[in-house]
Amino acid sequence: MQVKDIMTSNLHTLTQSATLHDAHNMSREFGIRHIPIVDVLTGKYMAIVTQKALISKVMKLANLYGQERLSEQEQLVPIMDVAIKDGDTALANQPLLEVAEYFVNYKHGCLPVVDTEGKLEGILTSSDFVKLAIKLLKQA
Repeated sequence: MQVKDIMTSNLHTLTQSATLHDAHNMSREFGIRHIPIVDVLTGKYMAIVTQKALISKVMKLANLYGQERLSEQEQLVPIMDVAIKDGDTALANQPLLEVAEYFVNYKHGCLPVVDTEGKLEGILTSSDFVKLAIKLLKQA
């Protein structure tokens, strides 16, 4: 099996001009934990906002400014200040076993999937592996 066999390819993304407010709203609206950031002109993958980074920044702002001013403060934070810019990625044709071992060894919750030119093709999450495990267990 390869990454493309279980990755999610219908993604919700943001561009580098987004704010923390945009990411927080997207996370709540769609129930997603990882939001890839893509270049508005090229569609190339730039960074990822993880649930951990998002919650950490939101909690800091809420503690500093109070819940009443949270939304206002979130709009002042550029998404690239919260996003992880130098994280790892996977390729769609990469062997799934190789990536699964990577997830376990490095404790990652997701890997953006890019093509050879860096354009975002999908995302692979720990939930994708759990869904695969359920499917295989049902077949056993």
